[in-house]
Amino acid sequence: MSMTSKFMSRRAVLGGTLAAAALPLVAHGQDEHNSTGHGATDLRIRIGFNNLILTATLFDNPTARDLISMLPLNLKIEDYGRNEKIVHLPRKLTEGSGAFGNEQPGDLCYFKPWGNLALFHADYRWDGLIRLGRFDNGFEPLLVRGEYPVRIERI
Repeated sequence: MSMTSKFMSRRAVLGGTLAAAALPLVAHGQDEHNSTGHGATDLRIRIGFNNLILTATLFDNPTARDLISMLPLNLKIEDYGRNEKIVHLPRKLTEGSGAFGNEQPGDLCYFKPWGNLALFHADYRWDGLIRLGRFDNGFEPLLVRGEYPVRIERI
């Protein structure tokens, strides 16, 4: 075996070992439901307005836990743009999670600059969001246009 063959074999082994060690980290970062590094929890909320109900499972992050600490809430839900409904909270939440990718309809987020919940029913991409969780069984109630009293409570 030549010196070049030995060098290439060692390089291939080293490269394969490094790739295998990095693979779980890459796969974790591509998790479609949670790219912030916090997994889904058993914390669920109900959002009711206009005789419609949404449920969501929250992620394990400080902002979601702070939202839970405020419940139940009776507020107002309203349309914002063509892709979301928003709910203004009585106070700002703890900001404990960073940016994320793979935004998709059905995300429940917190918009840090305004201190409101953002309930997405269409594609979006905004800076300043913290993903709180995902709606459990679709987001069709969010397609009903208008402003309504809303109740948010822990299930």
